[in-house]
Amino acid sequence: MTWIAPTVERREFPAVAGEREMLQGWLDFHRDTLLAKCTGLTADQLTQASSTPSTLTLLGLVRHMTDVERSWFRKRFIGERIDNHYFTEDQPDADFDVLDPAAAEAHFAAFRTEIEACDKAVADRGLDETFSPRPGRTLNLRWIYVHMIEEYARHNGHADLLRERIDGATGS
Repeated sequence: MTWIAPTVERREFPAVAGEREMLQGWLDFHRDTLLAKCTGLTADQLTQASSTPSTLTLLGLVRHMTDVERSWFRKRFIGERIDNHYFTEDQPDADFDVLDPAAAEAHFAAFRTEIEACDKAVADRGLDETFSPRPGRTLNLRWIYVHMIEEYARHNGHADLLRERIDGATGS
């Protein structure tokens, strides 16, 4: 039996809320949007590249965002000493280049698990709490939220185009 990406009900972003709730709401909305772009597709469809020579795929985007979430929230901000899921120093594009359709379900599960871990890691942290990802640069948790919303928005645009190429589906 061929695995098919499950239906995702996108959470609505808050229209009126405090800053933390607003940032979390928009981040959750964009996380859900990426998964919604994958809904109903087979593992093989999820690994169809946009066009030669690009290796951009919907499954690659899910894998990429799994590592981006981990990198910003848990590794850089919290300081956890954990490896990335997919990319390495030797293979910096492995999240896109090393795909196995048979593992699609596991990659979606890893994405959801990573989101939960990231949310839990920063749940009690203040938006003004700072960290230094490299010498001479100080950022705060608020910056990560804004960056992650931007990162998802950009990649969700890619996901729109990929989905339309696969089966003609368009939409928000």
